[in-house]
Parts: sequence; structure tokens; C-alpha cells
Amino acid sequence: MRSIYIFIFLFVASLQIRGQEQILPVEMTPEERAQLEWLKFVEPPVIRSVPEPPPVPVRTMAEWEELQALAITWRSFPNVLTKIVRHASQEAEVIILCRNQSTLNAAKSQLQANAIPLDNVRFVLINNNSVWIRDYGPNCVYGNDVEELYFIDWIYNRPSRPLDNVSPVLLGDTLGVPVYEMIAPPFDFVNPGGNFLVDGMGTAFASKLVLDENKPGNIYGAGPHDEQAIDEMMGLFMGLERYIKMETLPYDVIHHIDMHMKVLDEGTLLVGQYPEGVADGPQIEANLNYILDNFPSPFGKPYRVVRIIQPPDFGGVYPNNNGDYRTYTNSVFVNKTILVPTYETQYDTIALRVYRENFPGYKIVGINANEMIWANGALHCIVKEIGAEEPLWIAHDRLDDIADNELWMEYPVEAIVKHKSGIASVTLHYTTDTLAGYEAVPMAQDPLDASRWLASIPHQENGSEVFYYLSAQANDGKTQVRPLAAPAGYYHFTVDGQPTSATEVFPVHLDAVYPNPASAITVVPVRMGASDEVSLTVSDVFGRVVENLHQGRLSAGEHRFYIRADNYAAGTYFISLRGAREVLVRKLVVK
Repeated sequence: MRSIYIFIFLFVASLQIRGQEQILPVEMTPEERAQLEWLKFVEPPVIRSVPEPPPVPVRTMAEWEELQALAITWRSFPNVLTKIVRHASQEAEVIILCRNQSTLNAAKSQLQANAIPLDNVRFVLINNNSVWIRDYGPNCVYGNDVEELYFIDWIYNRPSRPLDNVSPVLLGDTLGVPVYEMIAPPFDFVNPGGNFLVDGMGTAFASKLVLDENKPGNIYGAGPHDEQAIDEMMGLFMGLERYIKMETLPYDVIHHIDMHMKVLDEGTLLVGQYPEGVADGPQIEANLNYILDNFPSPFGKPYRVVRIIQPPDFGGVYPNNNGDYRTYTNSVFVNKTILVPTYETQYDTIALRVYRENFPGYKIVGINANEMIWANGALHCIVKEIGAEEPLWIAHDRLDDIADNELWMEYPVEAIVKHKSGIASVTLHYTTDTLAGYEAVPMAQDPLDASRWLASIPHQENGSEVFYYLSAQANDGKTQVRPLAAPAGYYHFTVDGQPTSATEVFPVHLDAVYPNPASAITVVPVRMGASDEVSLTVSDVFGRVVENLHQGRLSAGEHRFYIRADNYAAGTYFISLRGAREVLVRKLVVK
């Protein structure tokens, strides 16, 4: 284990003992910030070995995959933790990190007092500083996609919480899982887990906080690493092929994307939505459009986007006016159950319906998070998934609705299916009436790719709604379904036989630029009623062109152009769209 100097522990204890324990928020407290200069003079911990990447290529597990356990730290918000244990322990083992025997006894007593069985709960004595295990806990990857489970340990971005920072190694030792540490040169990497969302197929999303915290002069002593070096490290340790980084949000003080975004499956993003122009809404929209315009899903298609509200606090106040940063994207997959933070019935009802519509057959559980949201975190922030030891992995791009249903059409279904022992069979199950049961169609192995399996759903009549799921059996007998809640859970699509609607005809139009005022990536939306020659420029207050965004023909439809406002001097600019018959102008303010 790492050797941490005792006076750091004493300092941390002094922060947390003021007659009773101080609840540490996700972000650093003023006391912690005041100690950063002091901590720079503390010798770094002794590293037990030079960091090395895993011995084989790895794949980072997606959160919706099969879990053997869910880990939490019994530190703060015991009422919320109790509810998490109640529901999660019905799906997987719950591992509770306790800082001492007294804490262990208190946790056990509270669970028993709430009539929660302990047969699927494990208590582990691992000292800690805070409840935010999402940010400091281990990251699960699999060697060769589905073989041995490894933990990857990063440097926690809270230097005054050293006990949290060593917990992944201690938990790995406890569970017998090999731990690969990114804590010393050349692989010293700083990142909180709340700023890391993955699709299980080599793509991760983050805010640019990850670049800031690894740049020269960072307070963590890491690196420095530029973006290319970070991407290379994450390829070695996490198996990433794409690391998509978005602008930080003005009113999210922690800059963790799980506060406004979630990856629901390989091709679907859940994105928080504010009323137009409110709080972080404009920057969220700009970031989303940046993704949609530049990055297809791992299956080469545009991402599907599901929107969910970002509600105000009890007084109707949003974060731009110091309201709590309430979020419904900060939810938790635990096999066939999804835990969703809740706050107030008028908003909760809408949000829970979004989850039920997108995850039929899953158990959707709301857990009141009002006692903790003031600390800038919710359910996702206080749990960490531990993947199954030998997963039977099924990756699939769900079918979209069929708009033009020709008589000859069938509906092809593809899946990537892998297991350590190999795959014996894969089956497609489909129906137009779930009460009548499912038809089973054997899927065939692609002769050019042994991990790819193919089948088709037969032609269906116009107006049909088709439900389907996949099942697989490994050579060692293990079985798995996708979605995990199948057959109660399913994918579905409609067959309406109607041609796609004609594109709305509108003149050349320059929509509102967002975010505005701007400080980073900024979107310039243009709509064209017909193909035409246009120019799109940015000029300063003296009429001088500072950037030419487009010159030439634009096809009919919607287009988005991007400005890097951080490359502009602060001030006022004018965006001009010149068509054959008109000139449209929008003002842009750069902070």
C-alpha cells in the first residue's frame, strides 16, 4: 500500500471534527483550499511500484452492464444511503466502506432498524474522508473486452482527502482484484469519476476539467500532460478510442458531467434541459450540438438524444441565482433497477416517466436527494459499480422507427457478443404483442467477425409496434439477455409505412447564437429554405472581419457552425449571414 504521512491524516481529521463530523461537499471546502499551499511542501507518498498499464488491451465497463456489487462509503447522508442499500441489495451485493468499527456498527444498526436484510451486504473496514466514492473509487475495466476484471486507480482531485485516494487499492486487495495505478510518472493522471461517462465500446465523455487538472502548474503535482498525452494514457489504461471533452458549465461549480448528462446505452444520451436561456442551458445545448455534429455513435449513426428537465429548487430558483443544482441525470444502474434522485413531486413525476419510457421492464426507484443536493452531488456521486467477474457482454444498437415500410423489407438486427469461454448461441426474440409471447430466431455468426451476430425480424404490417430482445449462452453455460430486464424489458420500434415528412420551407434564417455571452465553444445556427450561396462571417465593432465561418453553397435544412470564443478578445462582435437577397446580423458578446 501507499505510505501516507501521519500529519496529513491529522490535518484531515481537524477539518472533519468540530464537535461532530463536518460533511464534506463534492468540491473542496474553503478550509481545504486554504491548505493547498501547505500541502505543496509535503513529500509525496511512497509508491509501491512504478505504474504500468494492464498486460493486455482493456475495455472500460459501461454502467448498464452486469454488476456483481455496488460500493458505497458510509460517511454522510445515512438516510439516502439506507435507501440505496435497500434497493441495490436486491440486485447485487452492496459493499459498504466503513472507517472504523464504530461506523460499521452504526451502519449495521441503521439498516437493521429499517428492516433491510444483510445477507447481500458486506461491510469492509477501509478508512476514508468523504462519501463521494464516485470520484475516488476504482474504475472497472476488462482485459480483452470480457476476461479478467481490473481496477484502474486515478489521483483523486482532492489533495486534502488522502484516505479516499488510497481506497481503490485497499478495496482491490479486499476483493482480490488487480489494481493498476495511474498515480506516478509517466502515468500520473488526475480525474474525478463524476466527470467520466463511458459507452462500454471505447468512447468516454468528460468536461474540459480533465485538461485543466492535468495542465502545467496543477496543484496535484501530476504531469503536466497535454490532451494528446491524456488520450494516450487513457487508451493504455482504460481502452479508450475516443475521449470527447466538452466546455465546462458556468454554474456547475464542480464541472462533473454526471450532473447534466448520462449515457443510457451505446447510442443514446440523456441530457438535462433548462428553460430556454436559463442557467447552464445555453452551454449544455452548445456542447450537445458539438457532439452531434462531430461524433457518431460507435455504430456510425447519429446519437439519439433523450431530454430530461433540470428542475429549480423549492423556491423556483435555478443555479444562476444560487439555487441548488438539482439533476435527474445523476442516476444509478444496478442491473435491473435504476435509482433516480427525486426532489419535488411536480418535477419528479415528469422525470420518472422519462426513465420508465426508455427502460420498460426495469424497476425505476426514486430516492429523495434533497438532504444532499446542497453539497453539489446526488445518487450517482456516492456509489461505484463493481462489474461481474466474467461478463457475458452484449452490445447492440437498438432499431429506430421505420418510416417507409416497403413490402420487401425485413428489419436486420446486429449485436456484438463475447464471453471468456466463447459463445455457444445467440437468439433474437420478437413480438408485436408482449402478452402473446415472443418468437425466437437464431442469430448467425458473421464469418468475417466471430464476435458479430446477425438476424432479421420478418416484415410486419404498417402500424405495427415491434418489441424485441436478445439472449445469449456462453460455452460454459452462462446466459445473459439484453436489455438486462428482458423479457419484461425490451427494445421497441414502430412501423408506420408513412414517407418521411417534407422539409419545412423557410427563408434563410440566422437563429440566436448560444451561449451568449460566450467564453468557449459557441454555436451559430443557420436554417436554409433552399440551397443557396451564402457567406457567414464574424466582424468586430469596426466592421473588420475576424473570422470567416462559411463561404459558398449551403444545402436546404439546418446547419450549425462553431466559434471558439476563447480565441477572441473580450468585447462585442457581429455575426453576419449574407444570402442572395438579404443580410441577417446577430450580436455576440465575448466575456
